[in-house]
Amino acid sequence: MDLVGLVGQYLIPFLIILSIVVFVHEWGHYRVARACGIRVEVFSIGFGPELFGFTDRRGTRWKFAAVPLGGYVKMLGDADATSTTPDLAAAGDPESFQAQSVGRRAAVVAAGPGANFLFAILLLAVLFVLSGRPLTPAEIGAVQPDSPAAAAGLRPGDRILAVDGRPVASFEELQTIVRASPEIPLAFTLRRDGEELVVTVTPGLSVLKDRFGGVHRIGLIGVSRAGVEFRRAGPGEAVVEAVVETGRMIGGTLKGLYEMVVGARGTQELGGPLRIAQMSGEIAKDGVVPALWFTAVLSINLGLINLFPIPMLDGGHLALYAVEAVRGRPLTERSQEIAFRMGLAMVLSLMLFATWNDLVHLKIVEFLAGLMS
Repeated sequence: MDLVGLVGQYLIPFLIILSIVVFVHEWGHYRVARACGIRVEVFSIGFGPELFGFTDRRGTRWKFAAVPLGGYVKMLGDADATSTTPDLAAAGDPESFQAQSVGRRAAVVAAGPGANFLFAILLLAVLFVLSGRPLTPAEIGAVQPDSPAAAAGLRPGDRILAVDGRPVASFEELQTIVRASPEIPLAFTLRRDGEELVVTVTPGLSVLKDRFGGVHRIGLIGVSRAGVEFRRAGPGEAVVEAVVETGRMIGGTLKGLYEMVVGARGTQELGGPLRIAQMSGEIAKDGVVPALWFTAVLSINLGLINLFPIPMLDGGHLALYAVEAVRGRPLTERSQEIAFRMGLAMVLSLMLFATWNDLVHLKIVEFLAGLMS
């Protein structure tokens, strides 16, 4: 594929999707700042030199910048785009960010991730109404030979209705029950050719070791899922399901990160801009609905990551405001400077690690090594 094809297939969808979720995030900061009476000087998509923009009647400069990997809202009283350094000359202005109460400053900071979550809920609700919610039914697609499922007589096409009397609505629920029950006989209630049957299946024991020496004992029966179904919902039900789905995604992301920390899951799954660009291009080829799903997922992840208590991120600011609220005064400038330098080092380290994973995943490292060998 030539350069023009790569730009059209990967770069453009990536920039569109990323710009949307960044705009939503910064819009949250902007709207709450305006509601608190704070003057917003710049609303930027991207960093670095301005490509184009305009100034509105309130004096806010809306612009697109040369490096489209993020964005920022610069308020009166900020000496830089990260809001880490106050402009002491404007600190006494009632419209400056620093002149606000700690509660108002916290509300402005929290509004960015909050906007990402609300946007994802709205987007998912619309998708649930128009195209339906994807569900993985507890239906068997394939049975591995010489597996516990094969020994129990399970067949492709069997629909699992309950396990030990507990209703099962999805393949994921079935997996959860089985994984927690190694070598324990389970009564599967299933539907086969219009008839209900009860079959006893005893999951086999699989022992997994993480890199810290921890042992995980899980049950497996040797079946795979059949496919995905789509079920449409009414507007009210769609909103509720969108909230639940957003919570599920957040929980799944946090669980995955925890498993990486304890060594139960490989860190190679962490991806950076290159991986997001690749996924954006591949998903955009599948149509509008998958692209909207990916946009919602990216919005949730952006909001969640920004809430991590790392200085430089929104969560780091909120942590410092919490300390300020408890102490009755902010930390010293020296303490804040040290915290933000540590936060910058952590963020840059994570970005470099994720980018390295991208290079390995896309086999760029392998390609370069081949050129030099």
